[in-house]
Amino acid sequence: MDTVKPTTGHPKGLYSLFFTEMWERFSYYGMRALLTIFLTAELATGGFGLDRAESLKIYGVFTALVYLTPILGGWFADKVLGQRKSILIGGLVMAIGQFMLAASAAPDLLGDIEARKHFFYLGLGVLILGNGFFKPNISTIVGDLYDNDDPRKDGAFTIFYMGINIGAFLSPFVAGTLGEKVGWPYGYFAAGIGMLIGVLWFYARRNTLEDKGLPPGYKEKGIAHLLPKDWRDVILYVIANVAFVFLVMMIWNNTSDAVHSVMVWVLGIAGALFIGSSIFKGTSGSTEWTRVFVILILAFFNIVFWAGFEQAGGTFNLFAQENTNRVVGGFEIPTTWFQNINPIAIVTLAPLFSILWVKLSARKLNPRTPVKFALAMFIGALAFFIMTQANNSAQGGNLVSPLWLVVVYVLLTMGELMLSPIGLSMVTKLSPGKITSIMMGVWMASFALGNYFAATLEQILQTYNFDLYPFITWLMLASGVSLLLLSPLLNKFMKGIH
Repeated sequence: MDTVKPTTGHPKGLYSLFFTEMWERFSYYGMRALLTIFLTAELATGGFGLDRAESLKIYGVFTALVYLTPILGGWFADKVLGQRKSILIGGLVMAIGQFMLAASAAPDLLGDIEARKHFFYLGLGVLILGNGFFKPNISTIVGDLYDNDDPRKDGAFTIFYMGINIGAFLSPFVAGTLGEKVGWPYGYFAAGIGMLIGVLWFYARRNTLEDKGLPPGYKEKGIAHLLPKDWRDVILYVIANVAFVFLVMMIWNNTSDAVHSVMVWVLGIAGALFIGSSIFKGTSGSTEWTRVFVILILAFFNIVFWAGFEQAGGTFNLFAQENTNRVVGGFEIPTTWFQNINPIAIVTLAPLFSILWVKLSARKLNPRTPVKFALAMFIGALAFFIMTQANNSAQGGNLVSPLWLVVVYVLLTMGELMLSPIGLSMVTKLSPGKITSIMMGVWMASFALGNYFAATLEQILQTYNFDLYPFITWLMLASGVSLLLLSPLLNKFMKGIH
């Protein structure tokens, strides 16, 4: 006899994934809070002494690639590994990457600055690859816990999003403060420990996931857990990931700029063909194709939002350090603590948004996904209008009130809640079943481009005498209007999915 799925409350598996993601984000955001200020810190303090443009470029390339590798990780999960093994592999690889960063930040350990830089870039590469296996697959399992028409699904992703931001809240206090005030290696080491805790928690709570995320074919065979051979695969893939990054770096360091350009173009074209082929093979019928089209259109607008939002770890971080009066009552607020405003706002507001969507849905007033995206753009435009005023006030070396950044971060958080958890939920609803993880990887790729533009826009715009913050203001405003105009067509193409 079939059992009726509950329509209130959430499965235990959601909370297992919640805490796993919380510790992974603790690890990532702890490292991110330190990255630009570590790179620009003087050599005498253990930093690398890079200039603003170079540090932002490294930040941009890193955060872009962090969101590109999920395409590869999504494919391996869909076709070979399943989501559970991919998450374990990714988590262990990222922990190794964090420990490599810790070693690179310790002059007494490695000594020579070139050796430290080599180890630093190796650590970043390992983090990038590990994230690819972890990031898309944990979101996919969250989606698999619910049917597409389950009214709890959007709320579940909002709760999951709280886990992300609790981790992001704790990490600047712990990893950020340790790195900035005690020593850079301690901050990165704390981030690595956080990632290991996440992996151990995921392993301990594996039974709450029931049959979700297992390797392809296991469900059909009645296998409800990972087998001994799967654990061997996890170890082999971890070793292979680190070895692959080492090999790529060795080739990169021993070849010319011309070869580098060819490598980038070949990888880019191969990646685009791979994505296109996977989507083409995994999509059939007009309903699936129009839904895939909606994902791709909304991914384009996602790039715009994150090109603005991700100023948080780049220009906002440097603005906090260079242009903000951080002394309150004789205490100087560490720069990394400003990264806490976003997660505090998320944890405070996410439950309210989760309740709001359910209440509006009950009254048949819940906005469709494209309209929520448009609202996010309008809120983002307001945030960057305010940031423009703050930047104008800081001209001439003036130190401005920290409240400017507080208001901007809170507004962008509200926009994020209108867009990011809704986007994750939307991808799991609209994706054809065979390529859900691939489409989640495509969605993550839109974050990649957003992050890259976030770090490079300032330098690009300076060439054309455009100011960064006013440009983003108008870009987001235009995007919001475009989404409202497109929403009737997109709603039609979603074929009944809200």
